[in-house]
Amino acid sequence: MAICNAFVIILPAKSRFFSKKERFKHCKPFAFLYNRCITFFRVCILPAVGILLCRERYKSMKLLEERIVKDGQVRPGNIIKVDSFLNHQLDVNLLDEIGKEFYHIYKDDGINKILTIEASGIAIACMTARYFDVPVVFAKKAKSKNLDGEVFTSTVHSFTYGKEYDITLAKKFLGPQDRVLILDDFMAVGKAMHGLLDVCEQAGATVCGIGITIEKGFQPGGDSLRAAGYKLTSLAIVEGVDDEGNIIFRPQED
Repeated sequence: MAICNAFVIILPAKSRFFSKKERFKHCKPFAFLYNRCITFFRVCILPAVGILLCRERYKSMKLLEERIVKDGQVRPGNIIKVDSFLNHQLDVNLLDEIGKEFYHIYKDDGINKILTIEASGIAIACMTARYFDVPVVFAKKAKSKNLDGEVFTSTVHSFTYGKEYDITLAKKFLGPQDRVLILDDFMAVGKAMHGLLDVCEQAGATVCGIGITIEKGFQPGGDSLRAAGYKLTSLAIVEGVDDEGNIIFRPQED
């Protein structure tokens, strides 16, 4: 009908007094063309865009998996070291691809804040926040004199270091108005993530998603959170190591 209303300006002057029904009758060829264009867009263009987005996601996941195979190291105790590119020395281009991927996954969830835990999650959170254009807030593992005012606190058990520690976050930086995306570099049994979820619950914030760069699929953290109903996405899921020392990844749907 928008086309019909616009087309009236080139009809004879008396046609301006036509009713909407009469206008549509005069504009039938144009209405037919308009409907055909809409159908073509829905049937052809939208699926093609979806396929391209899936391919981009597949490319990002494969890029990360290939980097883990190339530069990652498996140590006794199911420790996977990726310190040459992810959590000590940082490959900024790879981190940018990771941030872009998390944005594509959660861009329609109304995210207005990204939450992580120091220190390894900060770089990933910052690269992701550039795409969302939202602030990053991170929970501190150590008590700091710089933290003023009231804080949220939760106790976390570290799988890597085998000890417990408290995480803290200033109450002024997280509240009921926040729709949060939680990001971290690794997930094993999920203790750190449960600590962050506890902080969000204390703050009354809404957890819209959880993004993990590398998940240890042979440990229960990720699957237990998915079962609890959280929208959790891991860009690479390590299922284990074969007898020859090769890292095995869990196949993921595009």
